[in-house]
Amino acid sequence: MKKAQLPLQTLDLIAGFMVWVILSSLLPFISHDIYIPDDMLALVTAVPVILGSVLRIPFGYYANLLGARAVFLASFIALLFPVFFLSEATTYIDLLIGGVFLGFGGAIFSVGVTSLPKYYPKERHGFVNGVYGFGNMGTAVTTYLAPVLAVQFGWQIAVKFYLGLLLAMIALNFFLGDRSEPKVKTPIVQQIKQVWKDEKLWFFSLFYFVTFGAFVALTVFLPNFLVSTYGIDGVTAGVLTSAFIVVAACVRVLGGWLSDRLNCWRLLAGVFAGMAAGALVLAAMPGLELFMAGVYIISIACGIGNGVVFKLVPTYFIGQAGPVNGIVSMMGGLGGFFPPLVLAAFLRATGSCSLGFVAFAGSVLVCLAAAAWLGRSESRKHRGASAE
Repeated sequence: MKKAQLPLQTLDLIAGFMVWVILSSLLPFISHDIYIPDDMLALVTAVPVILGSVLRIPFGYYANLLGARAVFLASFIALLFPVFFLSEATTYIDLLIGGVFLGFGGAIFSVGVTSLPKYYPKERHGFVNGVYGFGNMGTAVTTYLAPVLAVQFGWQIAVKFYLGLLLAMIALNFFLGDRSEPKVKTPIVQQIKQVWKDEKLWFFSLFYFVTFGAFVALTVFLPNFLVSTYGIDGVTAGVLTSAFIVVAACVRVLGGWLSDRLNCWRLLAGVFAGMAAGALVLAAMPGLELFMAGVYIISIACGIGNGVVFKLVPTYFIGQAGPVNGIVSMMGGLGGFFPPLVLAAFLRATGSCSLGFVAFAGSVLVCLAAAAWLGRSESRKHRGASAE
């Protein structure tokens, strides 16, 4: 049973993320049937990120308290209701309401990163969390599959398809989930008090805000942006976005593997340098091929960065892994909420997203400086400890 937890929980994350991005993937089709005001378009795609972010703290805590099996089961049962509601939506208000509760699909991320390290030695935590993070692939599956289903059967039936997926995941977790997972019963407030003054918690939160935030933001932003800016069809936009997600998900495993073997701070500095370079390519607003090259540069950097951050978290916060995983992953989710709104604001104000991408590059360079400073600080501490 214990050996089944890594593949099972990775599959859980794939399914949860598939559901999480239904709206952004189908928006080009939904907007043909439901009037969405221009100033609401970005919000409709961003709202699933809200609940998917803030719930990550309690989900991480309850994963420790109740075990991953119970939290995954409850989450997939809860997701049945917004998915069915969205399949019957007739107004953009319906989309906003249903979209918020799709957030359960994104919140489950903190369950696996809290649960899985219990089954493996510390030396493998980077790789294990990297494999689990491969569950990000769920967003790629939906960005490709949902438009194809919508073309064949209509977007309402495409949404209803996910009800069957959720029922299958409920059954899998009921029968294969670990009922005897070790539990941590320390109250969440006490655990947070133990860590909230630790600067590393907030630096890790900042790093994940940028790396995972960029991943989520581009996942929800690209499909509609590519259709409206470059004039391609919804299915092609879905394929291009799916490729971005696949690269990030696969490279996340590599990032976890590398973080078990190399200096994490230097890896992070390289990650942020790559992200800044990719963002500046996007800011130039070149032709489609070069624009997508910039997107894929960001994808590779995000994937490695995501893997590194969740090697660092259990390294420095062993006893408070649940709430710390929740806080850091919440900040990553929130990092995906704001960029689409900021880019949309620049688009309305200037007629282009170029300055928005420049602002993103600036925020990445701040992270690069912070990672370099932390790396030097940790190196001095190790040299001091060795000298003693």
